[in-house]
Order: sequence, then structure tokens, then C-alpha cells
Amino acid sequence: MCLGIPGRVVDMVDPAQHLAKVDVNGVQRAISVRLLADTGLQVGDWVLVHVGFAMARIDEDEAKLTLDQVRKMGADYVNEIEAFNASEIA
Repeated sequence: MCLGIPGRVVDMVDPAQHLAKVDVNGVQRAISVRLLADTGLQVGDWVLVHVGFAMARIDEDEAKLTLDQVRKMGADYVNEIEAFNASEIA
């Protein structure tokens, strides 16, 4: 199963290449935010991350609710966090 997990943008690593660093569960990775290029994405915003890409911009309440629900999924949550930890756009 592939999930999208909430992450908070902590740095715009390379705005020209649409790369941002996000924090997911205490792990920070550079991801592509190209799909959200026209949304005015900023440091502090929450995004839904899947396989190294930000798929959608979400608010903090939605992020917290989603994280709570994903954690309840047990193994699927662990697998998604492991996949996030293993991925990075260089």
C-alpha cells in the first residue's frame, strides 16, 4: 500500500528546481514541490508527501488528523515512514 504522509516544509533548498526540505516524523528529506509550484508554498506549510513528491498542500489540522489516522494503521505507517527515510532527491 502506498500512502501520502504529511510533512512540514522546513527549508526551500533550491527554489529554481522546486526542491524543499520537509520534516516527516522528525526525519528531514529534500523532496520535489514542483506540483505545487503555483501555490505560493512557504516554509512552515504542510504538504502531503508521496515517494519524494509533495502532492498537495494541506492545513495543520488536516495534517494532524491524517498523521493520527496513519499511525493507527500500524505496519502500513511504518512501511511508509521507511520508504520516506530511504528516498531523497539529490
